[in-house]
Amino acid sequence: MSAGAAIEPGHEVVLAHGDDGEAVPAGCVTVAVSLFNYERFIVDALDSVHGQTHSDLDLVVVDDRSTDRGLEAVSAWMASHHARFRRARLLRHRRNGGLSAARNTAFADARTEAVFVLDADNQLYPSAIEKLAAILDRTGAAVAYSQIEVFGNERGLGQGAEWDRDLFRIGNYVDAMALIAKRAWAMVGGYGPLDLGWEDYDLWLSFIEHGLHGVYVPEVLCRYRVHGQSMLRTVTDIRQERVRAQIAYRHPWVDL
Repeated sequence: MSAGAAIEPGHEVVLAHGDDGEAVPAGCVTVAVSLFNYERFIVDALDSVHGQTHSDLDLVVVDDRSTDRGLEAVSAWMASHHARFRRARLLRHRRNGGLSAARNTAFADARTEAVFVLDADNQLYPSAIEKLAAILDRTGAAVAYSQIEVFGNERGLGQGAEWDRDLFRIGNYVDAMALIAKRAWAMVGGYGPLDLGWEDYDLWLSFIEHGLHGVYVPEVLCRYRVHGQSMLRTVTDIRQERVRAQIAYRHPWVDL
């Protein structure tokens, strides 16, 4: 991890199923789920992972020191469903570290070449990982992403467009729900220490600065839940100027 990455809080292994010594099949994908106080949504998220048409999956859930019963909900779910996965892991931070740290913990634990990022309040359509993995493998890109459906308190479609440095210069339009090459995550030093809702944007900008690119699948494959507790509502909107200042400092070429 680079000097600019989030300070990792350390973690303990709560549950571990599967053999870490086993050879990883080509094409196996890790789904990395970050959890903090989303007890009421996490099972829906995990069910959508379980229902993927892509056959070879690993699962890593990182609990960022939740204060509700989300950890217990994942423990019960994983006890019943771990056979679906080649490797299933539930990790818990020793202290709350924020979203960047949770994602970095999951990436570091992953044994596969590609990692799909999923927050605990969102969901996937069944063919999401299969389609994204196919295009990531075919193109050798750093990240593959799709059109996003918005559901919950709002309904509609999110932004969707091809990877374009000029578009990123004025704002983010690629959701965190994406399939990322682990080599690309490592090359840029992981997710940076923002933890204000734009961690994914910061990562995409870092990819661009390192000459990496993404590929867009113009299909609705992922579902973003809008609700009163979502980071977009509780953190990013309130601290908008601070977020902009951090992005501008880390990436002076952007013009937000």
